[in-house]
Amino acid sequence: MLHKSIFAAMPVGKIIHIGSDHAGLELKEYLKSVLRADGYELEDYGTHSTESCDYPDYAHTTAEAVAKSGDRGILICGSANGVCMTANKHRGIKAALAWNAEIALLARQHNDANVVCLPARFVSKDEALEIARAFLNTAFEGGRHQRRTEKIDL
Repeated sequence: MLHKSIFAAMPVGKIIHIGSDHAGLELKEYLKSVLRADGYELEDYGTHSTESCDYPDYAHTTAEAVAKSGDRGILICGSANGVCMTANKHRGIKAALAWNAEIALLARQHNDANVVCLPARFVSKDEALEIARAFLNTAFEGGRHQRRTEKIDL
């Protein structure tokens, strides 16, 4: 069961930046189709093939776009560890690995995460969609969490 949420959908006009490696391609394409139907605009940074590739190439590009725009991002790879580690190398990025909607919700509420990382090999399409929607529709609480998040960037 999800904790009490502060729901605030992403403002209209904001873009969701999304990227994956080959292991996350099928899930990425599914999420793109459903989230577009929900009314979101998405910018896809690849990959666009099931051919083996290197997740940092897509995680760096996606994270850079999120950092520059102030929008939110979704990254997907087999375990989500690789894309999460890569994204967090970028100043201004707070990427969170989420394997259920409650983790995604708390990453937004308490940590002001701006990128959610999904483990394609460990969540179903329905679970991934629930995670993405929780992430995109939850606001940062601020308050006591504000001073904590300000300590993240060195």
